[in-house]
Amino acid sequence: MGCFVVLFAFISPRLALFVILLFSNWVSKAFDGGWILPVLGFFLLPRTTLAYICMWQVGTRDVNGFEWLIVIFAFVVDIMSYSRGSQARQQRA
Repeated sequence: MGCFVVLFAFISPRLALFVILLFSNWVSKAFDGGWILPVLGFFLLPRTTLAYICMWQVGTRDVNGFEWLIVIFAFVVDIMSYSRGSQARQQRA
């Protein structure tokens, strides 16, 4: 399942999250069965949510140490994608 997640993540992080949601229980385990954070993450920070779920699954069922750096890097990439989108809209106007 891991290789497909990586492949789908390169295409679209939301597609990868959707595939994980359909074919595994990683999301419910990583977020302790709550649904608000995964839904918000799907729409607002998909790469961060995907990184957190994958690091939780790969690690010791918890996100510790170096794994947080991966999650923080995904957060920075999410924020950069929003800033690039706003810059593109400003240039078109």
